[in-house]
Amino acid sequence: MAFARVVLEMTTRERFWAAFLAVLDEEAPDAVVVGLPLQADGTDGLTARQVRNFVKSLQRRSELPVYFMPETLSSHEAESLLREAREAGGGRNRRAPVDHVAAARVLESFLALPEHARVGA
Repeated sequence: MAFARVVLEMTTRERFWAAFLAVLDEEAPDAVVVGLPLQADGTDGLTARQVRNFVKSLQRRSELPVYFMPETLSSHEAESLLREAREAGGGRNRRAPVDHVAAARVLESFLALPEHARVGA
């Protein structure tokens, strides 16, 4: 089961990285999964290049393995799930921000992959 744990705000790079690395220390994950927003044709756009740069920065700061997971349509799926929860009178998730739900969907998709299909950064 995947769900959002914490939201970090980018105030300064130093504060962001300190907070992010503190979360990694506290949670002690086996790896980090990063959503990769590819274009419809599978190529990198500006945002995907920014994500790849973020991962390079992360790899300089942490020895944890990092994996990419395409996040195509994750926000669309999240919006649909939230809409369904609202219509059904669902509990907590009815107010969950789309980004939280989308991130959980990306992680769920990654965890469903066989290990040999996972793409390391």
